[in-house]
Amino acid sequence: MAATRASESDEWDAAPAPRRKGARRRSEIPRDVLAAMNRGELETVTLVEWLAVDLATLVAHVAPESGFDAAATRRLVARATELAEEGVMERVRGLGAAVRAELPRGKPGERVYERLATHRSDVARELAAYSVRAEELALDERLARMRRFAADSHMAVRECAWEALRPHLVKELDRALALLQPWTVDADPNVRRCAIEATRPRGVWTAHCEPLKERPERAEPLLEPVRSDASDYVRRSVANWVNDASKSRPDWARALCARWTRESRTQETQWTVRHALRTLRKS
Repeated sequence: MAATRASESDEWDAAPAPRRKGARRRSEIPRDVLAAMNRGELETVTLVEWLAVDLATLVAHVAPESGFDAAATRRLVARATELAEEGVMERVRGLGAAVRAELPRGKPGERVYERLATHRSDVARELAAYSVRAEELALDERLARMRRFAADSHMAVRECAWEALRPHLVKELDRALALLQPWTVDADPNVRRCAIEATRPRGVWTAHCEPLKERPERAEPLLEPVRSDASDYVRRSVANWVNDASKSRPDWARALCARWTRESRTQETQWTVRHALRTLRKS
């Protein structure tokens, strides 16, 4: 994941219990911890640790453990090695697609997928999420399969969930906005946040959504339920969404925030509005 995106927090939101202190420099990662992460025995705690995981080594351990046969494991390791010189997100996306291609058909494949999707390694679960990205599914089915990753305890998995969904949402934008509305009132703040983050008009490490840059009002029904959300994690995403749109549609952002201010006097809404207009205030 690009450092510009994850630099908002040096540590992921969740880590194994009991919580260990994550490394802030690669040189600080103990050898036994790095070896355990590469074997899929430990979750990463910081972005530095996430970037340090060797995908070929991880797959060599995780694939047979999840139920891939020896031939499939060799092909997955070879694919991870081929991708080693690519950008970090290209490596994870590409390996997720390879995982999808190697899954056995029918119930055996579902069993393998389930082991990977519930693996103790956050990176292994990310590969499962990206295997869904590569799968041919109707949009409602895709959302249903991706929800578990949107609700994952680990921030890196949650980030991969919305990023894996995004290209499919853009292709069927109106349907996607309608299907995501129940997510914005979900009991889990991680799911609510995913609905907003996946549709942001501008992406830091993903392609922009041109239709929403031009007509952000199309997503207002998605934003309304979470403008005063109890979770700061969700409100920050809402504010970032509106701030994205303010760069191409300042008129819309100002009008929306003025209306929210009139309609909702809560501290939460005030925070969202203030953060949403930060770029316009600077300019």
